[in-house]
Amino acid sequence: MSNALVAVKSDDSHGELIQLVSFNLDQEEYGVDVLKVREIIRMPIITRVPNTPHYVDGVINLRGKVIPIICMRKKFGLIEAESDKQTRIMVMDVDGELMGFTVDAVSEVIRISGSEIQPSPAVVATGIDQECIAGVINQIG
Repeated sequence: MSNALVAVKSDDSHGELIQLVSFNLDQEEYGVDVLKVREIIRMPIITRVPNTPHYVDGVINLRGKVIPIICMRKKFGLIEAESDKQTRIMVMDVDGELMGFTVDAVSEVIRISGSEIQPSPAVVATGIDQECIAGVINQIG
């Protein structure tokens, strides 16, 4: 993995071991705190909702709960791609609300030291909400 963007708290976790769910978008690998991920599901039928931001694909009904679905390709300004058998929705807890995030594929759970997370350069975060990027890690292999 190289240059993974991680959504973890940047507090006193420098030496702490952090677990991330790694996922792919446009041939790049990213990671998000495993504790935020509630479940990973295959692509269901998504109901479109009018007058939503361009990156909101719509909503799904997941066991009686209506969950908004955010397309991460659109959110990050990447070229849109058709869903395939690897496409997944990561259902995550965001400020106490469940939200789904469409990604190209989910890879694995990785463990890294908090000291491996480097601050993201300002140019990387330009145009993306700051809460989306907590840092960058470099891992070869």
